[in-house]
Amino acid sequence: MTVTLADVAARARVSPATVSRVLNGNYPVAAATRERVLKAVDELDYVLNATASSLAAATSDLVGILVNDIADPFFGIMAGAAQGAICESASGRAGGEKLAVVCNTGGSAERELTYLTLLQRQRAAAVVLTGGALEDPGHIAAVAAKLARLAEAGSRIVLCGRPALPGDASVAALAFDNRSGARRLTEHLLALGHRRIGYIAGPADRTTTRHRLEGHREAMAAAGLAGDAEGQERATLHGPYDRRCGYDAALELLRRDPELTAIVAANDTIALGACAALRDQGLRVPDDVSVAGFDDLPFSVDAVPGLTTVRLPLYEAGARAGRLAMGTEEPPPGGVATIAAELMVRGSTAGPRARP
Repeated sequence: MTVTLADVAARARVSPATVSRVLNGNYPVAAATRERVLKAVDELDYVLNATASSLAAATSDLVGILVNDIADPFFGIMAGAAQGAICESASGRAGGEKLAVVCNTGGSAERELTYLTLLQRQRAAAVVLTGGALEDPGHIAAVAAKLARLAEAGSRIVLCGRPALPGDASVAALAFDNRSGARRLTEHLLALGHRRIGYIAGPADRTTTRHRLEGHREAMAAAGLAGDAEGQERATLHGPYDRRCGYDAALELLRRDPELTAIVAANDTIALGACAALRDQGLRVPDDVSVAGFDDLPFSVDAVPGLTTVRLPLYEAGARAGRLAMGTEEPPPGGVATIAAELMVRGSTAGPRARP
């Protein structure tokens, strides 16, 4: 049922004229009243100009691409590819051009919901959400509700590198196989002979972090090296997906286990930070300690030594998400496609050697 301006007025205990003034910003309104109106708008999921839904062209020319951190190449590559595909797919009325806007959430759950609300009010033609999701039941439910309202209004919804929403085939999802990629990476180190392996994970509340850590631990368990829960936690450190996290965590892992022979990082940026910390401790990669990353970002092949990592086809996934957002590519069967990860073996990993 469509929420009306009168519904908002009743919830906020003001007149419809006051609601209109707040939303249009064309007349001064007391701060407390304004806050009450905006709260009612959010609670009721009110969309400006809701009567436009009866028109044939219900959506605008806006496409929103949500990223956690545009400065992170992981997100930048996907967003750029999606934006390019959206521009290339332009056709139809007035050329069909779309304004593809990148919305940087900074990893904030509140900001993510705010952007979705703004895109809903602008009647966005499509919304692309990239990267892992926050593992909070309340936030997951709130996002699902926002996306459902967007879809009902005619917006196409695409998840890129993000787990599918349970039971919602109307949302197209391109999910990376993070778990099996991480498992193969650790199996590679185990096959080289490593047994004392530290793991630097990303933020503990992200799906990507959990899936990659699960894959690592599955490989360790299969090799009989799972250990107890305390041992697993001792060999694992969490932090942001940045270089400083890799640097500090590598030093801490070495403090905990001076005989460590390998470090697995949850992404390539963390891995490079770990390599820098090892060098500063007078240790060589891979002679003394092997290091492996994840994602295969552009700088990984040029690192010295080249970084062993897991390649995710970020550009290809982003471009496909853009085509799905424009409706120029058919959604995958059941709405979900799993994108395989590929092990890339380079010079940063080798068999363990006894230290003098």
